[in-house]
Amino acid sequence: MIKVFQSWWKKEQKQTLPSLSKDNVPSHVAIIMDGNGRWANRRGLPRIVGHQNGMKAVKRTAIAADEIGIKYLTLYAFSTENWKRPKDEVDFLMRLPEEFLAIELEELIEKNVRIQMMGHPEELPKHTIAAMEEAIRRTKHNTGLVLNFALNYGSRREIKEVFKEAGRQIAAGSLSPEDLTEEWIGSHLHSSELPDPDLLIRTSGELRLSNFMLWQLAYSELWFTDIYWPEFSRDHLFQAVAEFQRRTRRYGGLS
Repeated sequence: MIKVFQSWWKKEQKQTLPSLSKDNVPSHVAIIMDGNGRWANRRGLPRIVGHQNGMKAVKRTAIAADEIGIKYLTLYAFSTENWKRPKDEVDFLMRLPEEFLAIELEELIEKNVRIQMMGHPEELPKHTIAAMEEAIRRTKHNTGLVLNFALNYGSRREIKEVFKEAGRQIAAGSLSPEDLTEEWIGSHLHSSELPDPDLLIRTSGELRLSNFMLWQLAYSELWFTDIYWPEFSRDHLFQAVAEFQRRTRRYGGLS
């Protein structure tokens, strides 16, 4: 009887998924993957177990994004502020890209996914960078979903470095103040090869940007959920995109 009920419940959940329009799919979705530690704490488990289960959510979400027709998926994997966490947790987080890619890279290649990374690689452990560089190299010719990991990334630092570069070029005479346009700034950000996100998702119930893509998110639609990241599923991504499709984006003008 229990199995029958579970089967019925799963069927009902699938039936209640919103239908999505193929004409208004967000090209670029960015996600602040929050709540791994709290998910584990609620279950009396070590925080690292939450991070391990968060890896599974990364795979689920990438597959679902590809299914929906999303072209770019940026995941906030490790911020410049996350170094403040306990050393053993940081060390574990630095091993996760290597572990994730060792398990999933072949399937990602088969699915035509292209791996990218933005952030400050010079401060990351050699084994972390080696795993990311191998994934980037092996997928560079793929033409499907771009899976972009924000690793050791902080938006204020990113913007600060852009203006320092502008100052150097102005001092050298190769750039004038009039040349300092929004397009010039955008072309010098870590995300210069990507369009700005159409949709930002944040899990765990927090309602803030946490120093993530502050310039790029100027006109993004925001979608927040109380779900912890390890629980994030295909259904939740569908719900977020359905909500995106119900909104009217005016960019400061009139609809």
